[in-house]
Amino acid sequence: MSKLRFSTAQEVFETFPAARQAISAAPTTEAPLAFLRGLARAGQHKDAIGFCAFLMPRREAVWWALQSVQRMQPPGAPPDPALRAAEAWVRDPTDDTRRAALALGESGHHANPGTWVALAAGYSGGSMVASHPLPCPPDLTAKTARIAVLTALGRVPEREREAALRNCVEACIRLVDDDSGRAKA
Repeated sequence: MSKLRFSTAQEVFETFPAARQAISAAPTTEAPLAFLRGLARAGQHKDAIGFCAFLMPRREAVWWALQSVQRMQPPGAPPDPALRAAEAWVRDPTDDTRRAALALGESGHHANPGTWVALAAGYSGGSMVASHPLPCPPDLTAKTARIAVLTALGRVPEREREAALRNCVEACIRLVDDDSGRAKA
């Protein structure tokens, strides 16, 4: 069963106006996965990554960003506490695990993709601050997940970047469409 919550690509852009700033391709009335595949085929990979982030529900977007970043890490990279905190939230999406991820994201270095994944988990709902209720904007998880993946891609050697981009798009499709085993990005 598909986890898609949108019938058309246009609905994604209507739901998240910030997507228009992150994605230069014009929205269409195509089904979201058809639109995504079209972006990938056209070599509009940054747009495809952005569309993936906005297309998925928050928890799936964090899981996608986490897995994408982990796949792009160099062999032997030390464990990243921010990535572990984001994974803990995905596995147990409570306010405590969300706040732990948010704390690591807020204290992390913004050049680190794991920091952005932790922020994506931290901004998935609830309050943005511990001292009083300040709701997270609904698009903040998508924005930070996109930044995480694009930051990680910037660290991939250029000769490997095309394959890494393709893998990110294919991972998104697998997460949102259980029938994707027969689909190609």
